Amino acid sequence: MSEVTVTADRREADKRLRITEIFFSIQGEARFTGWPTVFVRLTGCPLRCSYCDTAYAFTGGDWWTIEDVLAEVARYDARHVCVTGGEPLAQARCTDLLSALCDADFEVSLETSGAIDIGAVDSRVCRVVDIKTPGSAEVDRNLWSNLELMDQSDALKFVICDRRDYEWVRGVLDERALPPCPVFFSPSHDELEAGTLADWILEDRLPVRLQVQLHKVLWGDVPGR
Repeated sequence: MSEVTVTADRREADKRLRITEIFFSIQGEARFTGWPTVFVRLTGCPLRCSYCDTAYAFTGGDWWTIEDVLAEVARYDARHVCVTGGEPLAQARCTDLLSALCDADFEVSLETSGAIDIGAVDSRVCRVVDIKTPGSAEVDRNLWSNLELMDQSDALKFVICDRRDYEWVRGVLDERALPPCPVFFSPSHDELEAGTLADWILEDRLPVRLQVQLHKVLWGDVPGR
């Protein structure tokens, strides 16, 4: 194989993203909860959160061009598209995909760990940033400068595992300047009862929104739902 051919192959690979799955479901979290949504799950994640429910997306997947992703998404005839992972921003072409989806007139959201700079994400995208709590075992990966980049169209999420996590998040609310967007408290599915978290929020009169993972209420822990 000639050097020219190898270079051309590399250029072609640079135009693609590794994708674990594309599926149609009900959005279960954050601003667009309840909407029929096409999910594009990118492969790979540099984090290993204790409560991760998508470890199957750490490896594997298939290479897709952005054009092929757009065609597959359009097949479902839905307005809402969520790019998720893994950690989608770990792939360099993710931002190009997000912009292409916006250009195609989809309502686009991004689910990101908050460990990677969101500054290059298209401003038309709703960025759902998941700040890691101590219970996640990845609290040191938080990139706090991301908070300064968020606006009212975004969403901030905390997955809370126990009372210690809750107290830690209360400290964040008190000590840091948060962006002007909704703040969601989500109980870790197998570790904290939603009712218990609701009681804590009400007791402390916190200006946050409780969320449960609606898709798990509907279908349980089923991949691709």
